[in-house]
Amino acid sequence: MTETVFGLVTQYGVYVIFASAFLSCLALPIPTSLMMLTGGAFVAAGDLTFWTVSLAAYAGSVLGDQTGYFIGRTGGSTLVDRLARSPARAAVLKRARALVDRRGGMGVFLSTWAVAPLGPWVNFVAGATGLSWRRFTVADVLGETVWVTIYVGLGYVFMDQVSTVAEIMGDIIGLLASLAVVLAMVFWIKGVLRAKAHARHAARHVA
Repeated sequence: MTETVFGLVTQYGVYVIFASAFLSCLALPIPTSLMMLTGGAFVAAGDLTFWTVSLAAYAGSVLGDQTGYFIGRTGGSTLVDRLARSPARAAVLKRARALVDRRGGMGVFLSTWAVAPLGPWVNFVAGATGLSWRRFTVADVLGETVWVTIYVGLGYVFMDQVSTVAEIMGDIIGLLASLAVVLAMVFWIKGVLRAKAHARHAARHVA
């Protein structure tokens, strides 16, 4: 995989970084993080410039997120229901919805870098559930700034160890995603218990 990505960046430069960032935000299985790490390594080698790599990755990711949001906004719940016909997609959409419902704009912010695997699905859900475009955009712009800075920066610093860094970051992101699911479940359980307590309290007063 790493050799393929190196070959693509060598041949197409920042254009392939832009395209991969854009398409990955629409849930296509493209190794954009590895693309950005590679771009950072090329910057360190003097073959590309930092601002062009960062701008390509940033513009592609923000435009991709915006596209996903407006697809969700246009398709609404019907689109989400269609996507959820696959059990695997249903599970990830449920996690994305929980993140948006619980955290709103903060959930969008976290989905761009801390729990990046949920990012494309959060875009769809945020649009479909009516999260305001302004809140989405502010959170998205800030989050993608963090994502691009981290990966291009790591590629620059660890130019000779891109594959290792990509593997480590994949493990970290996976751990963060799992923790996000656990926290969402904890908040859901607390909400259910609180609602039951209020119901019992109201019942006592009625009696």
